[in-house]
Order: sequence, then structure tokens, then C-alpha cells
Amino acid sequence: MSTPVVTRIAAGVYRVEHDGRNEVVYVAGPPENRWAFWNGQVYQAETRDTKTTARQRGQAELSLTAPMPATVVKVLVAPGSVVKNGDILVVLEAMKMELAIRAPADGRVTAVHCKEGDLVQPDTMLVELD
Repeated sequence: MSTPVVTRIAAGVYRVEHDGRNEVVYVAGPPENRWAFWNGQVYQAETRDTKTTARQRGQAELSLTAPMPATVVKVLVAPGSVVKNGDILVVLEAMKMELAIRAPADGRVTAVHCKEGDLVQPDTMLVELD
């Protein structure tokens, strides 16, 4: 395996060269809460234990938020829906790309805070999971 080579193409846009492949990764958010869109998936870097904090406050275990300004194209779940790790919950459109917001773990939807056509800003809560 070779060491990845990362090249900044533009603000929030990077080319990653690895094992003879070139991939484009989009990054958004403040340094303490970075989001990356790569290969059809959205990833979030966490710097604190959000599960413990949420549990202590009596809130849902996982809150999925918008990684960047976007339009909600599809909402595929409702409160009470049982989801599996990787299931698509919400589809956003940003910068003429569709962003699938996927379940990070198996769980149950406790709340949906968006509807199709909504314009959302970064960190807008979309779905809560237990």
C-alpha cells in the first residue's frame, strides 16, 4: 500500500491519490466539527463523546445534522422507523450533488426534523436515532 497524497483543489475540495486511484473529497464545517463527503457517503469527525453527553441530558443517542447548506430532496424515514447501519435516511442536494445521510448504526428513529423542500444550514438537526 502506498501513502495517500492529498492535494487541495479549492476551498473544501481535495484530491486524494492512493494506490493508483484519484478520489475527490469535499470537506465542510468548523475545525471542531468537520464533515467530509466521499464516495457517496457523509462522514463526521467527532471530538467529544456525544453519546454520553446526550444520554446524560436524556436526549436521543445520535443526532444526524446537515453537513453543509443544502436542500432536503427526500425523507425516507418517519418516527418509529427501525433502521440498519448504512440505511439512507435523508437525501440532500448541495452544489448540484446528492448527499445521502445514512444511519451510522442500527437503531430506531425517534424524531425527524425536516421535510422535502426544506433549505437547511450546516449543523441543522435532521434525524434523531435511539
